[in-house]
Amino acid sequence: MPEQTDSESRKLLSRLQATLAEAGAGQERLDRITHLIADSMGTEVCSIYLLLNADTLELCATEGLASESVHVTRMRLGEGLVGRVALRVRVINTAHAPAEPGFRYMPETGEECFSSFLGVPIQRLGECLGVLVVQSRQERGFSDDEVYALEVVAMVLAEMTELGAFVGEGEALSARHQSHVVFHGSCAQEGTTEGRVYLHEPRVVVTRPIADDPRAELIRLRAAADQLRVSVDLMLSNAPKSDGEQIEVLEAYRMFANSRGWMRRMEEDITRGLSAEAAVEKEQSTARARMETVPDAYLRERLHDLDDLSNRLLRVLTSQGVDTGVQMPDRPVLVARNIGPAELLDYGRSLKGVVLEEGSVGSHAAIVARALAIPLVINAKRITTEALNGDLILVDGDQGIVHLRPEDRVAAAFRDKLAMQAAAQKRYASIRDKPAKTLCGTNISLHMNAGLMADLPSLPSSGAEGVGLFRTELQFLTRSQVPRRGELAALYARVMDAAGGKRVVFRTLDIGSDKVLPYMKPTDEPNPALGWRAIRVGLDKPGVMRMQLQALLRAANGRSLAIMFPFIAQLDEFTQARDRLLREVEREAALGHRLPRNLEIGAMLETPSLAFAPRHFFELADFISIGGNDLKQFFFAADRENERVRRRYDTLNVSFLTFLEQIVHRCDDTDTPLGFCGEDAGRPLEAMCFAAMGLRSLSMRPASIGPVKSLLRRVNLREMRGLINEARANGAQSVRPAVMDWFRQKG
Repeated sequence: MPEQTDSESRKLLSRLQATLAEAGAGQERLDRITHLIADSMGTEVCSIYLLLNADTLELCATEGLASESVHVTRMRLGEGLVGRVALRVRVINTAHAPAEPGFRYMPETGEECFSSFLGVPIQRLGECLGVLVVQSRQERGFSDDEVYALEVVAMVLAEMTELGAFVGEGEALSARHQSHVVFHGSCAQEGTTEGRVYLHEPRVVVTRPIADDPRAELIRLRAAADQLRVSVDLMLSNAPKSDGEQIEVLEAYRMFANSRGWMRRMEEDITRGLSAEAAVEKEQSTARARMETVPDAYLRERLHDLDDLSNRLLRVLTSQGVDTGVQMPDRPVLVARNIGPAELLDYGRSLKGVVLEEGSVGSHAAIVARALAIPLVINAKRITTEALNGDLILVDGDQGIVHLRPEDRVAAAFRDKLAMQAAAQKRYASIRDKPAKTLCGTNISLHMNAGLMADLPSLPSSGAEGVGLFRTELQFLTRSQVPRRGELAALYARVMDAAGGKRVVFRTLDIGSDKVLPYMKPTDEPNPALGWRAIRVGLDKPGVMRMQLQALLRAANGRSLAIMFPFIAQLDEFTQARDRLLREVEREAALGHRLPRNLEIGAMLETPSLAFAPRHFFELADFISIGGNDLKQFFFAADRENERVRRRYDTLNVSFLTFLEQIVHRCDDTDTPLGFCGEDAGRPLEAMCFAAMGLRSLSMRPASIGPVKSLLRRVNLREMRGLINEARANGAQSVRPAVMDWFRQKG
């Protein structure tokens, strides 16, 4: 690039910096900016369009178009050339705009006499905030240097927009970071809460996008890059040699940190007028834009590495660490792009809720959130961009909805809902020690699910009769290496101590699919939910399984012990697992260790195939627990991670209830105790219907026991069974409408 062009670019940025520093209302400053850009680039028109909401752009300032069209002209994303720039986050450069596909003429602007068009997105780290446009009467394509200059100016505008430089009355940005925003995500853990935002990793704020001295900025960049390389080398030298995955990631970091192309591009941006941190962020935005369009998973992961490395470099340059000194507010709700299980456990029960931009219902974070019994909403896109520390936030984990900075009427309605729930909990406390006995005299055993020692104190207060499922994988997921047998034995012993003699069912290690151990090399499977997971891993990795079984036997130390094997699909998997456990019992006896007083060996029925297993399976199992979450997704062939399909299928579908009824009959035939474990067990309506179909044991999160018990004590299961049979006879697809009508009639 010629030196003159570089100087002109820096001159434009210097003029822009001076304009931004001048006092004045937001609208006045926008008007000055459009005048400055049009004058500097020699165009008749410069316009700034900003996003009014997620779908609409508004003309907020212009030099050259009709002034009366400002704050009047609006368009949808994808509408017209401006809308296409915003939708695709791509530059449009054309000498004859009316001939371009998608061109839309806005008569109120008076733009019909302008032929050439250059539109660039105003974006920050992949988020489009608006569009910057220049137009001329003359038919000409803008040069690469002109396109670059306008892109740099758009980036500076994005930074100033994020810093609130344009906030003023009557403009689209006046509501940004102030108004009520609703996020529709997915429910990963039920519950509702009100609190204040606490950002897990506040983003780096670039406060000085324009450089006064390019040479000084180049020195700053190179010094920061050297410091970054040293830190990456140090991480690599400290990484366990056995941890191939971690070493592979760090090697990729080192490759990028030493990339000459990466440094060259940032240095060129500095010579054109950007500060060191603005140059890093511009390169980071480019990497994020590529990430959105790359179909290859491996390349996306490498671009994610580059994105993370850019964040590290920005923190070195700005001295903005992850810990910004912001005080955790009262009733904190953690907001993050994503988070690991160990990090979430570090926060512990101080959190009132968690909202993630990414994640899945079976992710490690979701498992920990369920164990901590805090609401979790995932896939709340863009919330880390919108949320600020201390913002009021309402989390409806039941519906997967988040309200950020809610309006007064929304907050009042939400608080009414919370008050009703609190009053209901008081009512449930009054029946805590009473049995879940229905009006027809049937007793239903209610148990709680757990996965952490911290869960156990809620056992007495919940009214649960015991722990129907203790997830043992959390102790494996939150460590960087396999836990030792002695550590596990001590933990399991404390769990049994805390249960105070009540029955605890330990599920053996349930990993694979979306639960990959940090120290286990992940397998590339096209459909992990149907792949190498749970008991399949245990049987193929006998060393880990054997160590866990020994830990459980030693933890019992003469007490009763219940062990359950997950994801059994056929008889021989259960017989192999059972035989291995019995061999460990013999080995413990030979070593002189104290054996469990009573040993129950059970299985989780999570695949339809097991419902049709030979009678011998039902005779051999001491108990069976239906794993409702997995069984439902396999029964309906609907991935529970896929929002498009998972909500299409109702648990109270007559086909599913009939299938559960068949399982009940098979277990009754062999006197095999049967229970149901999963999210649906904790929903009162579903729990009542399960009981009506013959299930006599349900396991759920502690907070659900009160509502489920309250309803069961007020219904006659024979009456409900008759209602279900009538709906089935009438050809209904689901019994839910009939059950809801029955409830309304009962008041």
